[in-house]
Amino acid sequence: MTDTTDNAAHPTAGLGPVGRLRRHWPEYAIEAWGLGTFMFLAGVVGVALESALSPVPGWIEDPDLRRGLFGIAMGLTAIGIIYSPWGKRSGAHINPAITLTFARLGKVHPADAAFYILFQFIGGTTGILLAAVLFGAFFTDPPVMYVVTQPGVHGPWIAFATEIGLSFGLMMMILFVSARANLQDYVGLFAGIMVATYITSVAPLSGMSINPARTFASAAPSGVWTAWWIYFTAPIVGMLSAVEVYRLITGHYRARACKLYCCPHRRCIHCGYDPADGGEPPCRTMQFDRNG
Repeated sequence: MTDTTDNAAHPTAGLGPVGRLRRHWPEYAIEAWGLGTFMFLAGVVGVALESALSPVPGWIEDPDLRRGLFGIAMGLTAIGIIYSPWGKRSGAHINPAITLTFARLGKVHPADAAFYILFQFIGGTTGILLAAVLFGAFFTDPPVMYVVTQPGVHGPWIAFATEIGLSFGLMMMILFVSARANLQDYVGLFAGIMVATYITSVAPLSGMSINPARTFASAAPSGVWTAWWIYFTAPIVGMLSAVEVYRLITGHYRARACKLYCCPHRRCIHCGYDPADGGEPPCRTMQFDRNG
């Protein structure tokens, strides 16, 4: 089938980066809001569960249980962002690795991908700075310490392998679930469950980032850049590897997904869908042949 981003009939096919910024800035801003919200709430939950400001560590002494509660909170946060009215509009990538993967699949124009990534970095960092202003040393000092991501006790290479595996698993889920018409509306739900599970089960190995902008957001204000290369490379390697494995398994050289939830009531800057035109977004109705 035809790649929507290369389609000459696409409403923005002839726009350059400046034109796209003028036309698509709401989606870019939503990406900033999405990751900013996620990071700010990570700070709130981190302070509530771990800081001296909170009575919770005294009530729940088991750190594994507190980490499980943190995972559930962040999984629910991810689900809320994805299915929010704004999240439905931008697609709630809120992760440069996801955006780059959709661009690799031909679902996102390179200029849109660049702006998505820029705004994700800005938004995530803004969320962390807001938490620092509101909570001060309770957020910036150990044990919360800007909710930075760092390798666990087994070292950076185990963390690197873990981040690749986690990212690979998340993208494989997105590709396979979004390709099934009866399941595509649940991609965001499954993503939230995976985030909660990842944080609960493997955060001690890698810090559980799977998101370069998420790691940057904590590292830039804190100055803690421990093994930063892991979190800037492993998520991208893992998710792009998932694309190639997906192609080998299915024979499909395209993908249905360009959003984590493709809503028929929100415009899509990636496929050109406008709800005023009626019908459903192409990514909800497309059919694959063996070559795409």
